[in-house]
Amino acid sequence: MSAARHVVVEADGGSRGNPGPAGYGAVVIDPATGEPLAEAAEYIGVATNNVAEYRGLIAGLTAAKALFPDAGDALRVHVRMDSKLVVEQMSGRWKIKHPDMKPLAARAAAVLPPSSVTYEWIPRAQNKHADRLANEAMDAGRDGRQWEATASTAALDTPARGTVSTPPPAQGPPGDQVAGAARARAALAAARGASAPAADTLFPVPEPGVPDVTVPAAPAETPGPGQPAGTAPEGAGSSQQKPSGPPRTGWGSAPDLGAPATLVLLRHGETALTPEKRFSGSGGTDPELSATGRDQAARAAEHFAALGAVQAIVSSPLRRCRETAAAVADRLGLDVRIDEGLRETDFGAWEGLTFGEVRERYGDDLTAWLASPDTAPTGGGESFAEVAGRVAAARDRIVARYAGRTVLLVTHVTPIKTLVRLALGAPPEALFRMELSAASISTVAYYGDGNASVRLLNDTSHLR
Repeated sequence: MSAARHVVVEADGGSRGNPGPAGYGAVVIDPATGEPLAEAAEYIGVATNNVAEYRGLIAGLTAAKALFPDAGDALRVHVRMDSKLVVEQMSGRWKIKHPDMKPLAARAAAVLPPSSVTYEWIPRAQNKHADRLANEAMDAGRDGRQWEATASTAALDTPARGTVSTPPPAQGPPGDQVAGAARARAALAAARGASAPAADTLFPVPEPGVPDVTVPAAPAETPGPGQPAGTAPEGAGSSQQKPSGPPRTGWGSAPDLGAPATLVLLRHGETALTPEKRFSGSGGTDPELSATGRDQAARAAEHFAALGAVQAIVSSPLRRCRETAAAVADRLGLDVRIDEGLRETDFGAWEGLTFGEVRERYGDDLTAWLASPDTAPTGGGESFAEVAGRVAAARDRIVARYAGRTVLLVTHVTPIKTLVRLALGAPPEALFRMELSAASISTVAYYGDGNASVRLLNDTSHLR
């Protein structure tokens, strides 16, 4: 039996318009020296980014196989791409739903035995060679010709592998400084006398079947009293919660906690009630998205497809969230899991009313509600303390299920503000000082020691 032959394939694809004029690039690399062994690129006409990325993968695998035609099952290929979609689908962690992707994925899987290929997501800054090849191919198509290997300068324009250079910018979910956190943990480990793992190659090639790192769920938290002040926008509010034990503080004693469970919090798109600032909870009419809301959901879907970080989707059971989640799920090829704990507050008799109308009709009840998270709206609605309890329970379920992964939660104002406030350890009145727009994105990461990190709040840049 011949010894295993390892190579690295870096592949990329792009479209100037999505869909638009598209091309791909791929390079086969010797992992021990960083030397490019083969390059491939092609202008493929009008296509989407995802189609071009899959075509790049197929070309890279085909080139690797052609370099070592006699290697057979001894050939081991480690694929590195900045397309989270392709990496997760080819690794079998994401379902392939889009009809254009299924035949391409099947072609890629047929080039080499699945057991011979491993996949790794890398930041775009680490995929410059393949990216330059793809752009050369698109430039050639623009000029009415095909890409030629003899004219390529991609290898010359790419920094030599093995040299020390400035670290690439952090990549990951919105607001997630993954690279910086990883460097910090590595420095801490070195300070404690931990040695770095030995490596005899520039690109360590993992063997198939290596399990993912998991992180335990954050400890449960319990509501406490508080005195919110000010006026409440649609769905605003929460309850104080305290960690079950004193959190670890300070860099000196911090352990290497691994990847956090990262919750990307997407508020649903607009309904007819949203611009009128009416109370719209789980006890009302369950409105659908408006035309504006559907456009916002589509823009969010494109944002997450370009970002390439979301690995799972969980939604509130209410219609406006399910419709928003479905738009993203269809774009990413994922399923949507429903969690009842993510539904909006039941506002009782206030459902469908504006804040002014509630003040006029139920003034004393509204004053009491604003003064204490334990007070429920008129007519048997939910108090913010009750909402906080079920939201915290949903958080713990989700963090445990998706430990070390990035999951999109499509939910409402109250659950999102609750999660953010609890992560910050802020008093209840902080909830009345947060703005949360329709279809906005916030992000909270949860580490294995129970600590949380708020990384983004009310980002609407994807809607502009």
